[in-house]
Amino acid sequence: MPGLTPEADRKLERILELLASDHRSLSSVTDPAEARRAHVADSLTGLEVAELHDASRIADVGAGAGFPGLVLALALPQAQVDLIESVSRKCDFMREAIAAAEIPNASVVNARSEEHAAVGAPDREAYDAVTARAVARLATLAELASPLLREGGVLVAWKGRRDASEEAELDRAAEETAMEAVEVIQVGEKAGYEHRHIHVLRKTGPTPNRLPRRAGMAKKRPLH
Repeated sequence: MPGLTPEADRKLERILELLASDHRSLSSVTDPAEARRAHVADSLTGLEVAELHDASRIADVGAGAGFPGLVLALALPQAQVDLIESVSRKCDFMREAIAAAEIPNASVVNARSEEHAAVGAPDREAYDAVTARAVARLATLAELASPLLREGGVLVAWKGRRDASEEAELDRAAEETAMEAVEVIQVGEKAGYEHRHIHVLRKTGPTPNRLPRRAGMAKKRPLH
């Protein structure tokens, strides 16, 4: 598969087989062939972002069943990928997948991203890139990513059809999150989703002192 070596593709096959046989309702798409389109091809479109392709440390926020995080770990063996997920059953699956596919550069963090990036935490402002696939609105993602990213690092967010109001919300939250929109890439043809877009945001300065707020606040009361 494009972006994966033959060895990485064999490891991916083990993950897809595990997903197909799992009974924890982790994804609505579990058939291995369909999952290659819906999950894997979609995840690999993130490699069009040069900063993600070259990153040494990546945090996948709201990692779910491991997409894009597990796919990126296979495609980028030089990068350490931390899969951040608060739901234990999803973390259990990802740990099983990492063990079955033997992915040494991926690890699971069973926590909210706000907890993982709290003031004084070892991984605060430690990542070159943060990824988020179908997690939240852009302004919320900017707030969650800022405490995780080093200055100059990027958030790569998979979204569907472009939404002018959502992008305006992001612009209004830019100063309070130290995150600015720099690029929107249309990848629908490669991802298999007609309206798939990847939004790239860059961290413009130090993390504002008020971030992260209490867990859940970024979604309940966005800064915009």
